[in-house]
Amino acid sequence: MGFRNFTLRRFSISLGVLLLLCAMLWMWAALQKRESTLAIRPLSSNISMPDGFSVWHHLDANGIRFKSITPQNDGLVIKFESSDQSAAAKEVLDRTLPHGYIIAQQDEDQDLTPQWLSRLRDTPHRFG
Repeated sequence: MGFRNFTLRRFSISLGVLLLLCAMLWMWAALQKRESTLAIRPLSSNISMPDGFSVWHHLDANGIRFKSITPQNDGLVIKFESSDQSAAAKEVLDRTLPHGYIIAQQDEDQDLTPQWLSRLRDTPHRFG
């Protein structure tokens, strides 16, 4: 009888610790900030790509921190630590950049779905 109570108590404590660890992991994942990007592209081909230094200057003057500014294809991609920073940068750049640019906010977790869907659609499925 004593051995059975000891085993039951040990199992209960182990299960409780496991549930506590799972809850802590779930809370950490929920509180994790998602990386966000902002893409700046010219509306037409006769408009030049915006200068990364001037974009950096506008963001820095308004106290908005960013991870990187990278030229990509025919535009600039700016990476931020959170979507709040990206939204604030979009407002600032909408005011300060001249008209003729498309400024689009993109969250990283939403960007993966179209890539996977396009990969699935592009590969031919052959059965048999």
